Amino acid sequence: MAFLEGFSPGPLMLVVSVVLLVAFFLAILVTQYKRCPSNRILVVYGKVGGERAARCIHGGGTFVVPLLQSFAYLTLEPLTIDIELQSALSKKNIRVNVPSTFTIGVSVDPNIMNNAAERLLGLDDHQISNQAKDIILGQMRLVIATLSIEEINQDREKFLDLVNKNVNFELNKIGLEMINVNIRDITDESGYIEALGQKAAAEAINKAKIEVAAAEREGAIGEADNMRERDVKVAQQTALSATGTKEAERDQRVQVARLEAEGVAGEAEAQKKLEIATAEQAALSTEGKKKAQAHQRIKVANLEASAVQGENQSKASIADYEAELEKRRAEAKRLGEVAMAEASRDVLRAEKEAEIARLEKQEIAQQLVDQQKIEIEADAEAERVRRIAAGEADAILAKYKAEAEGTQAVLEAKSAGYERLLEVCGERKDIAPALLVIEQLPTLVAEQVKAIQNLQIDKITVWDSGPNGEGGSESATAGFLKGMIGALPPVHELAKQAGIELPEALGKIDAVAKAYEQVDIDGEAQDDA
Repeated sequence: MAFLEGFSPGPLMLVVSVVLLVAFFLAILVTQYKRCPSNRILVVYGKVGGERAARCIHGGGTFVVPLLQSFAYLTLEPLTIDIELQSALSKKNIRVNVPSTFTIGVSVDPNIMNNAAERLLGLDDHQISNQAKDIILGQMRLVIATLSIEEINQDREKFLDLVNKNVNFELNKIGLEMINVNIRDITDESGYIEALGQKAAAEAINKAKIEVAAAEREGAIGEADNMRERDVKVAQQTALSATGTKEAERDQRVQVARLEAEGVAGEAEAQKKLEIATAEQAALSTEGKKKAQAHQRIKVANLEASAVQGENQSKASIADYEAELEKRRAEAKRLGEVAMAEASRDVLRAEKEAEIARLEKQEIAQQLVDQQKIEIEADAEAERVRRIAAGEADAILAKYKAEAEGTQAVLEAKSAGYERLLEVCGERKDIAPALLVIEQLPTLVAEQVKAIQNLQIDKITVWDSGPNGEGGSESATAGFLKGMIGALPPVHELAKQAGIELPEALGKIDAVAKAYEQVDIDGEAQDDA
């Protein structure tokens, strides 16, 4: 306490703060310093400097800046991938099967590690294996396409070298490298590799046979040499042996001749006894043989007689049996024919009844069908006529109704027109008929024109030479006009007959009539004169 009383509170707090700050930084340094195990790659990503997306470290450690950087690990444990390559096309268009096993892993080369960090970080082993499998399959097919079957099957070193180069080059792009490859087997669908194996085996066998023959020849030559040397030595030994042998043989012949002389007498005695015994046994054997042959002939004759008798009895039995069989066959045939005739009669009778029933059925059915057909047709015709009549009646009714409605509409329209006409005439109701007649004048004129429309008049030529030669005062032109006016009914006369008084502009009917009468009188007077 006395020691602390000498210090002021300000510096003490400063020292404590500095200590705490140093401790904090030490704690951050300890926690953010990451060490990389030997079987992993430490990937630091974030702001790592330069244009790189990540910084990879294998072994050792590094400080990971908080907030600016983060880290993850890539495992270096190898992955085993089974490649079941089937039907890969080789250089000679022969499809081969190359099942193999690849062992791959993330490479520790700095550049390849960066590829792995960019493309494999965060993927599990299964996903990495799938990517690698696709790459390996493609490169294997590419390598096989550049090699023939012989090169694939025989030059395995070249094949594996190409596989290593191509597969490694593509795997390095995603950060992997090939550790090992094991080609389990190479087969083809056409049996070409098997034929090559058989060819190689045959060649090996033939070569072995040639080598065996050569060895046998060398052996035979050596054996012949050895045999020759052996024969020479044997001949020498044989010659030496023959001398001793001849001397031994001489002594032997002398001894043998003496012994043979002694044995000839014994052999002659023994031979005589042997011949006597042999003759006796031959006689006994011949007698027994004759007796056996006689007994055999008797037995054979008895057996043949018995056989003939049995054959005759068998033939007689067979004849009786065949006669009885023929009799039974004839009876069976007769009964069969009778049965067939009766069956045919029954069949014909049944067919007759069936035919009659069929005809009756057909006739009755046809009659019923015709009757129903006639009834249906009659009903259909009646219905058709009825519908036609009803339609015609409806059409006539509609026609008359339409005509009546049209006539009624026309009459109503005319009535309305007449009423309007009378309203327009006002108090001069008497001019209404004249207006109606004037309206019909084109029709009247057209009817008058019809009277002369069929006359073939190309032109009219009038030769007027003054009064006619009979002393009349009327010229020819006047006579022609008079005749034409007399031929056309006067308009005023027509109006008068209709009870219509034309307007004054068209003249008076009395004046017109007088003029017309005057023309007639003048004409008659001229005629009288």
